[in-house]
Amino acid sequence: MKFIVLIGDGMADFPLEELGGKTPLMAANKPNMNTMARGGLVGRVKTVPDGFSPGSDVAGMSIFGYDPALYYTGRAPIEAFGMGIPMGPDDVAYRCNLVNIGTSDGGDMMNDYSGGHISTEEGKVLIGSLNEELGTPEIAFFPGVGYRHIMIWKGGAWDLATTPPHDITGKHIGDYLPSGDGAATVRSLMDRSRRILASADLNRRRTDEGKLPANSIWLWGQGKRAALPPFKEKFGLTGATVCAVDLVRGISSLVGFTTPVIEGATGYLDTDYGAKARAALGLLKDHDIVYIHVEAPDEASHNGSIPEKIKAIERIDRDVLGVLMKETDKDTRFLIVTDHATPIAMRTHYATPVPFAVYDRNNPASGGRDYDEEAGGAVISGEEMIKVLIGGHRQ
Repeated sequence: MKFIVLIGDGMADFPLEELGGKTPLMAANKPNMNTMARGGLVGRVKTVPDGFSPGSDVAGMSIFGYDPALYYTGRAPIEAFGMGIPMGPDDVAYRCNLVNIGTSDGGDMMNDYSGGHISTEEGKVLIGSLNEELGTPEIAFFPGVGYRHIMIWKGGAWDLATTPPHDITGKHIGDYLPSGDGAATVRSLMDRSRRILASADLNRRRTDEGKLPANSIWLWGQGKRAALPPFKEKFGLTGATVCAVDLVRGISSLVGFTTPVIEGATGYLDTDYGAKARAALGLLKDHDIVYIHVEAPDEASHNGSIPEKIKAIERIDRDVLGVLMKETDKDTRFLIVTDHATPIAMRTHYATPVPFAVYDRNNPASGGRDYDEEAGGAVISGEEMIKVLIGGHRQ
């Protein structure tokens, strides 16, 4: 038996007046997801334990079958591991977004959490400049994907309050700046980055081309080195992951999965869906279970775009799931799930049980319903969900 886990990041949502009271999942044309839900086991999974913020780090860890209450140390160290950045026991990793900060009503405002959707190549140039100007024996900056990067602070502070920039789009940043022990250093780095990025030739070209410049960094999601027991020891299966973002790559690597770089996978709305499906089929030949993560629905929600979210869901259904259903045999069991809700009305993550569907063509069910937020069934943990997938148990 082979297993495929398809994660549509942030697919769950609230009913929207613009969609006649439907959610984007309900409104989207997604025949393959619905086929699996109607012929499989449908339920809800609690990916965010009580007391945790509903980030993709926490929720993603749950979907891989690991309890965040036992293993979570912060978002940035997971991404750092996925990027191959070495960390000592006293080192602290920070997520370093390239953002665009504007001015409104006399105050600085978070204009765009993605620095105008800056490309990976452009981001690498800017992070390199920041490392030259701001780097020290204790502080170093490492380029990642798109706007997502990492700062390592050797022996640094980590017990301070920080805010994800996608949570404050369109808001004044004054009330959301880092606070607590070590905040002065972090805020100083953010302030100094604005001077450096303002004079960058790359940003001047972006402005001339009518694009937003990535004119500041935003530091958040800090934590110390992470460790997870291998998936093979925990669940008895070898695995691989198809993804574009370093966060998911980090979780995957931490559990011992193969995590190749997929050409054309961008972690944004323009990702190559077909390339992800083809990569998964190739990996399935040599691995028992393959995870496929698609970031696009979450990005559409952060941008507040209903059409783009629906389009992303439909592309996942047609170009990823449709291909996988066609090219795999009956001895392949599927899990369709989203990591958390990202309601367009909020433009950020929301903690609530989210729908999943386990589909086994060798053992089809009947009388099910479509795959959406109204899925019934008991609410289970991520670890229980993976055991249901692997064991084929019925609730």
